[in-house]
Amino acid sequence: MNYTSLKANVEDVCEQTFTADQHALFTQQAEQLIFNSVELPSLRNVDSGPLTATNKLYTTPTGYLYTYSLAVISNSTSTYLLNKDVNFLRDAFPVNTSAKYGLPKFYAYHGTTGSTVQLMLAPTPDQNYEIEHIFAKYPTSIVSAGSTYLGDIFDTALINGVLMEAIKFQKGEADMVAMYEKRYLQAIKLMQRTADGKLRQDVYRSGQSRADVN
Repeated sequence: MNYTSLKANVEDVCEQTFTADQHALFTQQAEQLIFNSVELPSLRNVDSGPLTATNKLYTTPTGYLYTYSLAVISNSTSTYLLNKDVNFLRDAFPVNTSAKYGLPKFYAYHGTTGSTVQLMLAPTPDQNYEIEHIFAKYPTSIVSAGSTYLGDIFDTALINGVLMEAIKFQKGEADMVAMYEKRYLQAIKLMQRTADGKLRQDVYRSGQSRADVN
């Protein structure tokens, strides 16, 4: 379902014409709910860095939400970093001098700079390194893209999420709001079976959502 069809269907069900800004609001609110309920493949992005020699802080790309995996590549060999907290890194590597620099083995969430997140690395890189950072980021909204993975593959969740937001905006009857919330949650459950279940039967690292599939 593309954005034009989505808007038309919402207006048909609600029996009301909405402004472009209202349509965008309903849709983007529904998308954010969905992307924070199910880990869809369209959330995944890759950054290749590089890491900068002597700089222990790596600034994540714009729009970064969280990390799936972070690997440092040296001599065509990938070393996957373990996620720890800052206290662990400071305790394990208390001396941050050039003699202690090397190939990073750990990372921790350090803080934010404006709207971007910084990760602390340990040990501090002794040279520039290429990386493979697989991270989550909200996909481009169907509002601006016209068509998206979510709209094409899981349109049931999208339209019911948008209808739920639209009917709340209309101050619809409680039973109507409850009906579309129920339909939305049913669609989310089906999405989780696919995205968090069938697509994650052999997840190597912990921390990623995974649902049992019968």
